[in-house]
Amino acid sequence: MIQQPNTIAQPPKPAWNAVFALALGVAGLITSEFLPVSLLTPMARDLAITEGLAGQAISITAVVAMVASLLIAVLTKGLDRRWVLLSFSVLQVLSNALVAFAPNFLVLTIGRVLLGVAIGGFWAMSAAVALRLVPAKDVPKALSTIFGALSVATVVAAPLGSFLGGLLGWRLVFEMAAGLGALAFTWQALTLPAMAPDQPAGLGTLVQLLKRRSVWPGMLATLFVFMGYATFFTYLRPFLETVTGVTVNTLTTMLLGFGLANLAGTVLARHLLSRSLARSLVLMPLLMGLVVAGLVLFGRQPVVASVLVAFWGLTFGVVQVGWPTWLTRTLPDEAESGGGLQVATTQLAITIGAAVGGLLFDLTGAVGVYVGSSVITLLAALVAWLAFRKATTRVVAAQPMPAELVAR
Repeated sequence: MIQQPNTIAQPPKPAWNAVFALALGVAGLITSEFLPVSLLTPMARDLAITEGLAGQAISITAVVAMVASLLIAVLTKGLDRRWVLLSFSVLQVLSNALVAFAPNFLVLTIGRVLLGVAIGGFWAMSAAVALRLVPAKDVPKALSTIFGALSVATVVAAPLGSFLGGLLGWRLVFEMAAGLGALAFTWQALTLPAMAPDQPAGLGTLVQLLKRRSVWPGMLATLFVFMGYATFFTYLRPFLETVTGVTVNTLTTMLLGFGLANLAGTVLARHLLSRSLARSLVLMPLLMGLVVAGLVLFGRQPVVASVLVAFWGLTFGVVQVGWPTWLTRTLPDEAESGGGLQVATTQLAITIGAAVGGLLFDLTGAVGVYVGSSVITLLAALVAWLAFRKATTRVVAAQPMPAELVAR
C-alpha cells in the first residue's frame, strides 16, 4: 500500500490532559451505546416490548451514527473542533437522561438517536483530533490511549450494567451514564485547545477515498467482522440466559471475564500487529467464527461457555485495534474523512448485525442468532484474506525488476 505524507499540523508539545479527556469521552459513549446489551431483558419487560425490539435500540443508534460519521466533517467544516467535540458530550448527557426516564419505546428511540449523532461524530473526528494534540512521535501512544478506552468501557459497561441493573434498576444505570458524560464534558472543556478545521472536506472526498484500490476491500472486511460482532454481542445475555441457563450473578461474572479478556486483546494487539497486520486481521475473525460455532455446540455447559466467551473477547480486542491501525497506514493523508468512512462502515455493520439478529432471535431463538454470527464472522476472515492478498499482489507488481533479470 502506498502511503501519502501526513499533512496534519503537529503541536509543539503533547496535550496529554486533552487526550485523556477524549479517552473518557470515548469510554462514556461506548458505555452508553452498549448498556442495552446487559440490560436487554429488564428494559424489554419494563417497556412491554420483545427482547428483539429492545435490541433494536442498538441498531437505531448505529444507523444514526453511520449517517452522522459521513456528514459531520461536511456540516461542521467551518467550526472549531473543540466546540464540536463538546457538543457531542452534551448530546451524550441528553441521550442517557431521555432513556433513563423513557415512558415508552418512542422516547427511548429519540434518546438513542441523539446518542448516535454523538457517537458517529466523535469517532469520525477522534483520530484526526489526536493527531493535532501530540507531536508525530507520540501519535501511536495517543491513539492507543483513545482506542484503549473502548476496551476499558467494554470491561466496565456490561458486567457493571448487569450488576447495577439487578441491584438498582436499569433506569438508574442510564442516569449514572449521563453523569459520566457530564464529567467528560467538564474535563474536555478545561483541556481541549481551539482547533480550527484543517482541510474542509466534501462528500466527494469520501467517494474519492473509496476509489482507491487499497481502501474498499479493507472496508468490506471491516463490515463483515463488525456484523459478526453485533450479532454475537447484542444477544449475548439472552443466549447465556436461555441456552446456558446462568443466573444474574453468573452472567455478571462472565461479562466481566469477557471485558477483561477484551482488554488483554487490545494489549496483545500491539505485538501481533507489529509482526503481521494482515495475518492478525485474517486469523482473528477465523477464530471468532469458530468460537461462536463452539458456543452453539457446547454452550449449555457454563464453564465451557465462560471460556469461549472470554476467548472471543480476546480475539475481538485484536480486531478493534487492528482495523484502525490499518486505516492510519492506508489513509494518513485523509485522517478525518477516512475515519468517518470507517466509522460509517462499522456502524452500518452494527445496524445490519443487530437488526438481522433481532429478527433471527424472534424467529429462531438465541441459537439461530449465533449460527448466523459464526457464518458472518468466518466470511469476514475470507474477505480479509482476499483483501490483503490483493494488496500484496499489487505491491509485488509495483516493485521494479532487478537489473540482472532485466539484462536476461
